[in-house]
Amino acid sequence: MENATPGQLVVSTATPDDWRTVIEWAAGEGWNPGLGDAAAFFAQDPDGFFIGRVDGEPVSAISLVHYGPAYAFLGFYLVRPDLRGRGHGIATWRTALARAGDRVVGLDGVPAQQDNYRRSGFQREHGSLRYVGPVGAPGPLPTHIRPVADVGRDAVAAYDSACYPADRPRFLDVWLAPGHRALASVVDGRVTGYGVLRPGRDAPRVGPLFADTRADAEALLDALGAESGGVAVAMDVPETNTQAVALAEGRGMKPSFDTARMYTGPVREFARERVFGITTLELG
Repeated sequence: MENATPGQLVVSTATPDDWRTVIEWAAGEGWNPGLGDAAAFFAQDPDGFFIGRVDGEPVSAISLVHYGPAYAFLGFYLVRPDLRGRGHGIATWRTALARAGDRVVGLDGVPAQQDNYRRSGFQREHGSLRYVGPVGAPGPLPTHIRPVADVGRDAVAAYDSACYPADRPRFLDVWLAPGHRALASVVDGRVTGYGVLRPGRDAPRVGPLFADTRADAEALLDALGAESGGVAVAMDVPETNTQAVALAEGRGMKPSFDTARMYTGPVREFARERVFGITTLELG
């Protein structure tokens, strides 16, 4: 940084302290970041976060988090609003993408950026809608809905792996920890779904919501919603899962904005039909 020319962009690996600034930018964009998300993000890949500075001041950011040797996910592509249009974003983008190597990269892109992503080799997989609304009602949990801590982390991690294009044990160690409400559906001794509710800036967020059937997803969503005390919750739903869309709309949740899941190539097969709610738009 000392040798940088005045006005020059310098991109470096971000620290958790740096990322507090980026979280504020994301909140300003209306992304409703989870209040405790950063710890889980950095647990997965502490070197996967980048920040650009000009004269020592943060101006741009991006994350490119590795999930093993075959897959990575890009998020938090942001430039400070007053400094857009100066090339800081694309320079930060190129720094991050270089680190991905031969990995297939995924992202969730807002409509205004999707053409730019296509020019960088990303192809649309499906659209997603963020649904917001109150769900559930106070009361005891159904007998087949249990706290993840009572079910066992390994069983839930195995279910997660079947519903996601990579294994992510380090991420789950934090995502399923106290501070987030994590519930699983267990039928005849077998996990048939799980979901997580976490506090968000504007509304509590549900993610992931993975389930074998709409009935499993519905029971989990209602149980998680009951934890919010009647406050509206937000959930990102893949449009290709018609049962997930029907569940959200059947619960009276309203769409607020849309994104598209995009990849640079084929990903490991996973049970797309079980994805009723995406984990996060920032990490996939």
